[in-house]
Amino acid sequence: MTATPDTEPVPTEQDAGSYDVVIIGAGFSGLGAAYRITERNPGVRYVVLERRDRIGGTWDLFRYPGVRSDSSIFSLSWPWEPWTRKEGVADGDHIREYMEDTARKRGILPHIHFGTHVQSADWDSATDTWTVHTKDGATGALTTYRGRFAFFGSGYYNYDEGYTPDFPGLETFKGARVHPQFWPEDLDYAGKKVIVIGSGATAVSLIPALAQKAAKVTMLQRSPTYLLAGSRVNPLIELVRKFTPRKVSHAFARYFAVAFESMVWFLARTAPGLARNIIRGQNIRELPEGYPVDVHFNPNYNVWDQRLCLVADGDLFEAISSGRAEVVTDHIDHFDETGITLKSGQHLDADIIVTATGLQLHALGGVRITLDGNEIKPQERFSYKAFMLEDVPNLIWCIGYTNASWTLRADMTARSAAKLIAHMRSHGYTHAFPHLGGEPLAEKPAWDIQASYVLRNLHALPKSGLKRPWVVRQNYLADAFDHHFIDKVDENMTFGRVASPARVAG
Repeated sequence: MTATPDTEPVPTEQDAGSYDVVIIGAGFSGLGAAYRITERNPGVRYVVLERRDRIGGTWDLFRYPGVRSDSSIFSLSWPWEPWTRKEGVADGDHIREYMEDTARKRGILPHIHFGTHVQSADWDSATDTWTVHTKDGATGALTTYRGRFAFFGSGYYNYDEGYTPDFPGLETFKGARVHPQFWPEDLDYAGKKVIVIGSGATAVSLIPALAQKAAKVTMLQRSPTYLLAGSRVNPLIELVRKFTPRKVSHAFARYFAVAFESMVWFLARTAPGLARNIIRGQNIRELPEGYPVDVHFNPNYNVWDQRLCLVADGDLFEAISSGRAEVVTDHIDHFDETGITLKSGQHLDADIIVTATGLQLHALGGVRITLDGNEIKPQERFSYKAFMLEDVPNLIWCIGYTNASWTLRADMTARSAAKLIAHMRSHGYTHAFPHLGGEPLAEKPAWDIQASYVLRNLHALPKSGLKRPWVVRQNYLADAFDHHFIDKVDENMTFGRVASPARVAG
């Protein structure tokens, strides 16, 4: 590095070399991309850059008690790697173990560079390569990776900041305050009074686990929410497993899970009154006689206007029925030293307050993207087939569904990327980007779910059109049909060759 008396030293960047594909993230998206791309393109050189010290992404970050899948693990797991445990609703530790075992088994693990935090990525049109700038999480050392393609499997939310509203008097509370995204391993909640603010998937899985040791757990929500109980183990899937090979039973379990989840969503969209009555009836059966179901679990919006939360084995209802947990539906007036005062005047005492109040949306992991040195804003670009950005070459990004398991679209994205790379290699192309041309395009939000974390961050995501290939749909079956029977790799795509070849493995 060089320095003068009046300037700070400029850190030297090490060159980690060139690859065909630089994959950002070692979660379901990134690992799935590594498998699918090399499955279709043997010999492709790739690297996976992971900012954390372990595989898992979300499933390594979230370590609060009770963390688990909020949809069937059979649709969340990869179609090419069977889930072997019997639980269809899986604990977070088991999900991460599955991911790590798969990465080791499939030869992906040696390609992962851990503790590598991607800061920015710049496209160079003179060489048709991405230069990805990274920082070592432990030492601060700077390293660059170059690749023909960049695949962003870095999720959709900010890993460094959760969302906590600006509650009046928040700092006056004398007890422990925790956000589930940053759960302290040494937090002792045994015998304590705990308030969990929020009623989303995190709260619904966290509260039953806390209730096993805490003196009392209160779920505090602003308005009612829909909750649907489901079994952790499906007897039909277990029966099929007994009599069929593992690959066959895994495929059956996956199709069954997709069909059931799609049926619930379709019913909610086409017969919202019936869906409401089914869920309300189940809640009445699960809770003690006379429990005010309509006060706490009968919202003024339709089912699936917000994400429908799963209560595994009815554990939250059981905790409420036993008196170890309670639900309070009210607005917060202010915090004080001993707890929370509500708008109704009621005071909730607490030793610990958990703010399960949501996430901060972050497209492309918050990485700064430049094209020939000019920064682009993902939210100003249209999304193409939900896996590329308008006029951005050789960049693939992975974003899941709001109403189905993340991996359903992640696997489709990985296969689309593999297909595109194979097409370009076979034709000698070095760049490709989706292009609108001069056609005006009406737009809509990429995520149309009415969840608070989406509504307050709509500006964070790329735009969606109203028709394919520019529409971002929340309909896996329609997308799967398109992918298998309609999709053309060259649809609205511009291909080209670099004038001076880049130094990239091939």
